[in-house]
Amino acid sequence: MSRCICKRALSYTQNPNLECLNEDNLHHISLNTKMDLPGMFGNVKFVCTGGTDSRMRGFAEYIKQLIGERFPVGVELSNISAPANRYSMYKVGPVLCVSHGMGNPSMGILTNELIKLMHYAKCRDPVFFRIGTCGSIGHDGGTVIISDDCCDGCLRRFYSIPVLGKMLDRPAQLDKQLIIDLKNVVDKNDNFKVISGTTMCAEDFYEGQARMDGPFCKFSDEDKLQFFNRLCGQGIVNIEMESTSFAALTKQAGIKACVVCVALVNRLKGDSVRAYYLSLYLNRFFFETVFLDCRAEKCYGRMAEKTSNSRRQVHKEVLGRLLLYIIYFNAFLL
Repeated sequence: MSRCICKRALSYTQNPNLECLNEDNLHHISLNTKMDLPGMFGNVKFVCTGGTDSRMRGFAEYIKQLIGERFPVGVELSNISAPANRYSMYKVGPVLCVSHGMGNPSMGILTNELIKLMHYAKCRDPVFFRIGTCGSIGHDGGTVIISDDCCDGCLRRFYSIPVLGKMLDRPAQLDKQLIIDLKNVVDKNDNFKVISGTTMCAEDFYEGQARMDGPFCKFSDEDKLQFFNRLCGQGIVNIEMESTSFAALTKQAGIKACVVCVALVNRLKGDSVRAYYLSLYLNRFFFETVFLDCRAEKCYGRMAEKTSNSRRQVHKEVLGRLLLYIIYFNAFLL
């Protein structure tokens, strides 16, 4: 008798066809339902996604150090999804760190499979974060931006894909309470600026983001500035390429999600990031890391004295502070 893999899972999916599968392959992250997914991933509380393998491996290493996660002797942090040769995935205790590549198509594929992973692994109330880089509208490089909302390149609050020859629009909404929680961990003594606002998600790096340094350009400086002024008028503070798919799919699944990025460039001042500033940010990262490690570990140690019933809140508060630090410094380790 074939067994129903869907009946033994929590419901983050809305697809009755899954009930008919004897095995479901999550092709791009090299996992399948014949594995003990609840045993491997059932304790995941936070899923952190970022663009590149090196960035997310660095993030995972930092999480490992911060929460004191110990691996068995001879076991090292490894890329769980390496056989698929597409995304990278690292697990440290309750935190899953995954690279999502570039653009909505790549993010959408990964998010679909992560949602199914949470479903099959019976994860309870996971929280998803996208941590990455962006171009800001009117704010200096190094500014950390928490997305209150997101829109597409036509300023619509939807993630749209063609399905069976027709456009399917899903609302691109992030979790409001999670956004508030993340804002509440901002420290006025931090040596970096934190702002919030609407994020525009472009489908392209060049013309789609009003860049004039690509191989093609049919608009003027004046056209570009008028567009940026229009964005500012609608509360849009930054541009990236993954937020709408991430927001819409997690919203559809009933999973809390938030997007936090660091600005690499103020788009009102230019289209590209100068090597000088990248070097400056990298030097600052290495100079500040020891201080931040000590501060974060002190914070974690203090909260760890709470009762075991508060463990989830401990991880939540630590990750909140950690995100604001690591996004700013580690995002430049491209």
